[in-house]
Amino acid sequence: MAISGFGRGNKSDSSSAASTSASSGSSGSGSSGGMGNLTAFIDQGSEFEGKLSFKDTVRIDGVFSGEISSDNTLIVGESGKIHATIKSVCVVISGLVEGDIQARDQIVLHKTAVVNGNLEAQAIVMEEGAQLNGTVRMGSPPAAAGHATIKGVPGAATTQPGDKKTESAGKGITR
Repeated sequence: MAISGFGRGNKSDSSSAASTSASSGSSGSGSSGGMGNLTAFIDQGSEFEGKLSFKDTVRIDGVFSGEISSDNTLIVGESGKIHATIKSVCVVISGLVEGDIQARDQIVLHKTAVVNGNLEAQAIVMEEGAQLNGTVRMGSPPAAAGHATIKGVPGAATTQPGDKKTESAGKGITR
């Protein structure tokens, strides 16, 4: 059963929920990666440890340690403290996350976000003031192993395993 509009009910949270909805809805992924209905809520003062797996949107304002996997959206509220590896479609962070994050569509870091870990997603949105300590990988997965190409550059470098000659940016450089 989906819980629509589930939250704290005060004015400041409803405005942040609206901005969160606007941010994550911009990925254009439809209902599978959008905000959807909030189906679970871990409130301030709650602490959980283990593996969390879910299909719809979940918001965490408490403390969670372990692993998180999702087929939709994970929201980490301002008071949320996550010590976990995260794999999701969309991740929206306003609190603290320590661990690597992989999102199929996008990761949104609001101005109060603090992330200590590596990010990997098609799109990453980072508001001024957000803190990130880690590496960022965006876009499509790298080309197949053993083949290097530079997309969008006419005549760019292309190599095959065992090639002794490499053409670089159409200049015919031989090595």
